[in-house]
Amino acid sequence: LSAVQNEQNMDGAQGSFDVMAAAIRNGIGCIQVFFVRHGRMLGDKAFFPSNIKESTEPEMLNEFVSQFYFSGHRDREVPSHIIVTEDLEDQEWLQESLSSISARRVSISKNVRGERAKWQRMAADNVNLTLEQRLAATSDQVERMKSLSKALGMDSIIDRIECFDVSHTQGEATIASCVVFDQNGPRKSDYRKFKIRDTQGGDDYAAMREVIERRYSRLQREAENLPDVLLIDGGKGQLGKVKEVFEELQIEEVKILGIAKGVTRKPGLETIFLGEPGNVINLPRGSKALRHLQYIRDEAHRFAIEAHRRSRAK
Repeated sequence: LSAVQNEQNMDGAQGSFDVMAAAIRNGIGCIQVFFVRHGRMLGDKAFFPSNIKESTEPEMLNEFVSQFYFSGHRDREVPSHIIVTEDLEDQEWLQESLSSISARRVSISKNVRGERAKWQRMAADNVNLTLEQRLAATSDQVERMKSLSKALGMDSIIDRIECFDVSHTQGEATIASCVVFDQNGPRKSDYRKFKIRDTQGGDDYAAMREVIERRYSRLQREAENLPDVLLIDGGKGQLGKVKEVFEELQIEEVKILGIAKGVTRKPGLETIFLGEPGNVINLPRGSKALRHLQYIRDEAHRFAIEAHRRSRAK
């Protein structure tokens, strides 16, 4: 720690800068940003751009720089120097534009020496490590999805799961959450929360019916794709309400699952209902399929509670 601190102090006079490194592997791109101010790293953040398609690392980084500073948070500081690991096609234009909005000269460079080169190498190493971790997590997600697909008797791997949960405090400020998972894990951009309007407070069954009807009637009206699996955090009562809505909307292609906590509410003792309230499937405790359902259920619960607390605070 002392050695690192000494190195940071040595570079303190050289100003503030951001360091950006990019890596692409197996169709997934990652950009790591280090925020260095007065020689000390204040933090770092990893970004995973979507729709990179056939982009190269320089192309991805070039696009990212413009979005990060121009389309990002209004209060985002533009440092006087940006260090990158790739040559940027729009480097001159980016420098001029960033200088204009920050009212001082901003330079972007790949060729750096001394302590700044060490920061650059550190960012390059870090982005590869972060990408490896993401790929490992993605691989595990795929295996979990395969295991769940097999347990449900599906011919092909599940592509999309939507999970719903309802949260309130003694009937006050009832909020329903919808979280979405695909083969790469959670799709947070597709998460939705619903303020329950037409249901008496505390009636979880009616609240579940309302949110399912609102969600899937809208998907039908807008000709949006339906999920392969709908997961409900609840047992027979909630499952029955979902069945009613799906029968009214004539939705048959979506598999419906209910996950109900056991008597002791311990993980691994849940009861899984498939399609009908009386149709129970047994998933071995600790199996990838059950762990995946628990993970999705817990994420829906977390998202619902956060939305509910914000609603109550207002």
